[in-house]
Amino acid sequence: MIVSIRHKALRRFFEQGNSRGLKTDLPDRLEKMLSALDVAVDVDELGTIPGWRLHKLSGELADYWSLSVTGNWRLIFLFADGEVSQVDLVDYH
Repeated sequence: MIVSIRHKALRRFFEQGNSRGLKTDLPDRLEKMLSALDVAVDVDELGTIPGWRLHKLSGELADYWSLSVTGNWRLIFLFADGEVSQVDLVDYH
């Protein structure tokens, strides 16, 4: 279950379906990813979806997981005890 989203436009999209503030090519894929994050009880469930390239981050973001949205865009989040928090949409370059 998603308990917090850091990215303002992503939070609005998740809560209201309003994609204002997001790149026009991202909403369809983000909708699928956010839905999967919201129902996931284990982070490994997300690793079974082809093309999402689930992986654990390192360095300053060592506690975070990442999903590949498209190009340079990544959805990063914390996953603990069946809860997803600190969801953020980042351009890693």
